[in-house]
Amino acid sequence: MLRLAAQTLRHRTGGFLATFVALAAGVAVLMTCALLVESGWRHQGDPHRYGAAVAVVADRDLTVDGPTVLGETERTTVLLPERGSVPGKVAGDLADVPGVDRAVGDRRLVVTTTAAPGLPTTGHGWASTALAPYRLVSGRPPRSDGEIAVDARLAGPTRLEPGATTEVVTGGVSRTYEVSGVVGTDGTASGRAALFFTDAHAAALDPHPGRYDAVGVLTAPDADRDAVLAEVRRIADAAGATAYTGDDRGIAAEPESAAARSLALGAGAAFAGYAAAIVGFVVAGTVGLSVRHRRRDLALLRAVAATPGQVRSMLLAEVGLLGLLAGVVGVPTGLLATRQVRDALVSRGFLPDDFTVRGGVLSAAAVVVTVAVVALLSAWIAALRVSRIRPTEALGEAAVEPATGGRARLVCGLACVAGAFSLTVLTGATDGQTALGAAMGMLYLFVLGVALLAPWINQGAARLLGPVLRTVWGDSGYLAAANLRANARGAVAVLTALVLSVGLGGTVWFLQDNLERQTVAQSREGVLAQYALTSGTGLPASAAAEARRVPGVAAATGVRRTSVVVPDRLEPQTVPAQGIDPLGADRTLDLRVRSGSLDALREGTVAVSTVRADAAGWRLGDKARLWLGDGTPVTLRVVALYERGWGFGDVTLHRRTLDGHTVTGLDDRVLIRTAPDSGAEGALAELARRYPGGQVTDTARLTGELAEDVAVSGWLNKMLVTVLVGYAVLAAANTLVMAALARTRELSLLRLVGVTRGQAKRMVYAEQAGLLGVALLIGAAIAAVTLTTIVRAVTGATVPHVPATGWTALLGGTTALALLATVVPVTHILRTAPVEGMGVRE
Repeated sequence: MLRLAAQTLRHRTGGFLATFVALAAGVAVLMTCALLVESGWRHQGDPHRYGAAVAVVADRDLTVDGPTVLGETERTTVLLPERGSVPGKVAGDLADVPGVDRAVGDRRLVVTTTAAPGLPTTGHGWASTALAPYRLVSGRPPRSDGEIAVDARLAGPTRLEPGATTEVVTGGVSRTYEVSGVVGTDGTASGRAALFFTDAHAAALDPHPGRYDAVGVLTAPDADRDAVLAEVRRIADAAGATAYTGDDRGIAAEPESAAARSLALGAGAAFAGYAAAIVGFVVAGTVGLSVRHRRRDLALLRAVAATPGQVRSMLLAEVGLLGLLAGVVGVPTGLLATRQVRDALVSRGFLPDDFTVRGGVLSAAAVVVTVAVVALLSAWIAALRVSRIRPTEALGEAAVEPATGGRARLVCGLACVAGAFSLTVLTGATDGQTALGAAMGMLYLFVLGVALLAPWINQGAARLLGPVLRTVWGDSGYLAAANLRANARGAVAVLTALVLSVGLGGTVWFLQDNLERQTVAQSREGVLAQYALTSGTGLPASAAAEARRVPGVAAATGVRRTSVVVPDRLEPQTVPAQGIDPLGADRTLDLRVRSGSLDALREGTVAVSTVRADAAGWRLGDKARLWLGDGTPVTLRVVALYERGWGFGDVTLHRRTLDGHTVTGLDDRVLIRTAPDSGAEGALAELARRYPGGQVTDTARLTGELAEDVAVSGWLNKMLVTVLVGYAVLAAANTLVMAALARTRELSLLRLVGVTRGQAKRMVYAEQAGLLGVALLIGAAIAAVTLTTIVRAVTGATVPHVPATGWTALLGGTTALALLATVVPVTHILRTAPVEGMGVRE
């Protein structure tokens, strides 16, 4: 059968090209997603910073108990957005473990040097040099608060040698230091450059007093490594931290690596899930249609004594060979596409520079097998009817295909549609990622229901559109309506691909537009201040008080951006938050408080957006339990509920609640409102010059920067929908071309019985107009239901915003490509003489 299948492929290249394109494109899309996941799974960061330590105790994630299902408690682990710390006493406990030579606490300070402001740099205490280990290249260790040592990556491009001085900004204050020495390592380190203060000075600068960012464990030469690690893990568990060993030390050294790993795994897996569903729809439809177009040949094989098993084996062999060829083309294409996606993610700040595309063998094997299984299963199902009929009935069955499917298909299709409508209730009752997941499930159930019910939809639409088609196109319209009714089952793949492209594109793309629009609008309308004092290195808490003392300033509010972890119905979620000084906040911010008041915001209290409060089940006056960005659990009383959560974060805290619980301990900006005609601009500019990199900007510009940030974050989702919708539309066009080329004999016969070339063209155009109209109508209806439901659940808006240019481009582009995919091959077919066309193989 393999030889027969190979001969069939060789002599029917054109007929199998459409199937090959669908399979190869599917492999390339899935390969990109799978390789992104594999690269994220292999990404561990650079453990060089803790290369000498056998274990590093740090707090980088939070495990939260969820609901109990079947007697078992679900646990969810989330990354800490503010990088947790460990108590100082942990270092002492670890140092007492038998076999441990030293336990060194490491402080990780956010610093910027004026000598190399563009070089990412962290500050540490001198004792932590033993963890790499660093060695002195020149000079000596720092001995006073005014001295630092720098590593070779910082010293090289800046010529910072012993005796040189430089400005270092940390804690929002610029200080002058003398370089006492230069240190280096034996290996090649990536990641951030480092500079070292004295241990006492590093402790004074650390915004987390009494705590370390991490503690590295150095063992004695004769230590029992396994026994030491077991005791280290026990101490770490007791402190609510984790003991990182081996390559995992890179996650402790560079928490950004854990975030990058999580993003690659999450985005790749989510994209793969969506892509797998679409590829499944497309491949199944294309392969099934290809088999049905050959039913005359297959029936002839049955008539000349081929057994059902032989026919099925031949079809499976053909599709298997096509799957292998598709893998040969699709895998390298996916590898190249992954590298392009990686570069785009790095350039937009989603991934660090050291993130590399790794692996590929596992991804390629999984993807090729997955696509091949879907294709083989589709070919098997499509071949069942032709291969099971008796040889004497074969040619008769091949002439006219059954218009609709069986009862099982009808029941499954109705069940999918019913399930999709039921998910609208779940989507409306949840929010955030839960609502998004339910909405995407609803979208795919709708599309699957349409795919299963497509024969009945096409037949019903043909009956309803018959009078319209006859009125517009006359006799050609009559023939078109008859063809639509007779070929209701054959047009399933086309209808499914078109509905999927419009439904998916209209949901995901316009959802992102709605989120961006809501965020920017709430920020623009909610900021009452005219000016914002900002600094790239952060502002100390005293900046707001200084601004209030400027003549003409009516109010000034310090704002500290962060994230917190809050409970949800299904699993905890990390949400944006802000800490503010509530003094005069009602004159600089309008969060649109619905109940309660921001005047009551104190330590031990919290204000929450209405959407988040509904999701967590919080009411005014309730005790809300949540986790700050560094994993610290807090229970706060809800004193206000506000509506503008998208523009300002779902949680608003008193700024003192965040003291010691953020990486920098600094404010991001100070919002300033001045009295009319106060002339305070000059004094505010003078105030800004007191802070490193400080500047006073118009808040309208602040909103513009926010719009750019939101657009960048939305790029990821739009890239997804562009690829997937592009694949679905390509598949639809591919299927239309295949269907059109398969009609050579039909169109030639019509011309032999008196139908003119113009009448045949108009008939085909009328068919496509009817099919396109039905597909676009159903796809738009699915997108409208899904988009409206999720926008209401996530943003609270009743009517989603759909830009005219957006839906025009989506519907117009889909229509133009679909018509082009039909007009070009049909025009080519009609140029062939009818007698010659009747002799063309099916």
